[in-house]
Amino acid sequence: MKLNFELNGRKLEREIAPDETLLHLLRACGMHSVRGGCDTSNCGVCTVWVDDRPVLSCGYLAARVEGRRVTTLEGARAEAGELMNCLAAEGADQCGYCSPGFIMCALAMFRELGDPSDEEMRRYLAGNLCRCTGYESQMRALAKCAEGRRSK
Repeated sequence: MKLNFELNGRKLEREIAPDETLLHLLRACGMHSVRGGCDTSNCGVCTVWVDDRPVLSCGYLAARVEGRRVTTLEGARAEAGELMNCLAAEGADQCGYCSPGFIMCALAMFRELGDPSDEEMRRYLAGNLCRCTGYESQMRALAKCAEGRRSK
């Protein structure tokens, strides 16, 4: 089936199978930041935005993005810069495998909540699994990023 959608600001038309996931479509389009971790929509590694809302692309049918906007980390790079610097400064990007999905979710959180409390951050990001960091460095990075946003 033919699919028309916008990917990181570019209009695309792709031929897809009816059961193809958004994760597999995005990987086929060369979006290497989008990764699979669990294929059960439980780990957050595959998070992207559809019409500016975070979705787990491994469990999201590609056909659902017909006529919609999809953004991956490649398309949010400018917005992600400060957060990526905070993550690196706090050692929260150890292996980096979960970082793109975590960053997409965190940016969506900042957009939605503005200045989230620590508890709001924990709740919002609860579905993002990381096997390296123990989460404390990620929370410090988010707090540092939130502080930077407040001071601007």
